[in-house]
Amino acid sequence: MSRLSANPLSATLWAAAGLALVIAARVFAYDGFDLEFPPLHATWDPRIGRSALPAVAIGLVLWIVLPRIAARASWAALLAAAFASTWLWIMALALTAGKDGLASVFERRQEYLYDAQHVSSISTMLHTFIERIPLDAPHNWYVHVAGHPPGALLYFVGLDRIGIQDPFWIGVACVTIASSAIVAVLITLRTLGSIDLARSAMPWIVLAPSAVWMGVNGDAVYTAVAAWGLALLAIAAVHRRIVSAIGAGLLLGLCVYLSYGLVLLGILAVAVLLIARSWRPLPWALGGSAVVVAIFTAAGFSWWKAYPVLRERYYDGIASERPYSYWVWGDIAAWTFTIGLVVWAAFPYAAKAFRERNALAQLAAAAGLTVLIASLSGMSKAETERIFLPFTIWVVALPALLPTRWHRPLLLSQVAVGLGAELFLLTRW
Repeated sequence: MSRLSANPLSATLWAAAGLALVIAARVFAYDGFDLEFPPLHATWDPRIGRSALPAVAIGLVLWIVLPRIAARASWAALLAAAFASTWLWIMALALTAGKDGLASVFERRQEYLYDAQHVSSISTMLHTFIERIPLDAPHNWYVHVAGHPPGALLYFVGLDRIGIQDPFWIGVACVTIASSAIVAVLITLRTLGSIDLARSAMPWIVLAPSAVWMGVNGDAVYTAVAAWGLALLAIAAVHRRIVSAIGAGLLLGLCVYLSYGLVLLGILAVAVLLIARSWRPLPWALGGSAVVVAIFTAAGFSWWKAYPVLRERYYDGIASERPYSYWVWGDIAAWTFTIGLVVWAAFPYAAKAFRERNALAQLAAAAGLTVLIASLSGMSKAETERIFLPFTIWVVALPALLPTRWHRPLLLSQVAVGLGAELFLLTRW
């Protein structure tokens, strides 16, 4: 992969802009702010002690070895190392708080687990799902179930039915699935770009600060499903494989039933086809998605009927207390904690790489556009450190486009941001 010429001033100015946005989100938090550490859904809670040492050590080891593995390993070994190191880093960060680092999120009644363990009939749940969304409905769903299509709940019902019921092991299952997302992203980068592009991206994706949020919520799982759908779409477009196209449609169609916001994955899907310069997979992918829609509709849930009801529930609840004038840009400030200022520094390099048809820059641009639209929609007020994860993973490797001599210190800064967020903040996800 060719390196772009160094421009320290533009990188510094863009990083400063990102920092200024974060500071503004802290300083200008509105009266009655319902989050304790704006703009994040987190609490200031420093926890510096022996429990932090393993995470610090693992972060430093990964910082040293990942670039070497990325440069020298075979393709299969690279993918295995990417998955294993992602899993290890997410677990190391979470376990700085002991087992509660994985379990406590799922123990809250507002999360999926409580409702999932009270589903006795999946058929009844699907047929009555919409009527239980409104805030004033008898036996209404709790926050996270009400805020998502039933595919999200079905995932946790499935874990319960196969015997994974302890919150800690549910967390482990989520980390394991989420960790596979990097493999899908690397396959996509190789398919649409080159193996060198995938190699250069690997350490940045593993050590991105988003790892703090990638193991303890449903959105991390949806990130993996989305990434694999896009990977299959890339394979179908480049190698003309019908089975891959149908598989892409099935997974991307499923995403829409995991989170309403993932309908915006259509932007990334179009980007994949444009980069591959092929529309051949589209009919097959649409067919696969149509199968998912047909199954859920026949089972009793209509997405298009549920979304307006969800919107009413959203604005009857916490959204009414979160002003659009703040969150339309505060969302990006919160998102900055997951990508790091290093990504902001890489934006001008990404713009130039985009013009040179660099696949990483093109996919990141599509993801960035998706984030912008989601923020403008007014349906993503806060909590974007979690909500934007399926799009974030396509952006965090942009520092690979920076001059090589900058990589070592800047990659270390990503480790520091992740550790800082984990050790000084009690995140809610």
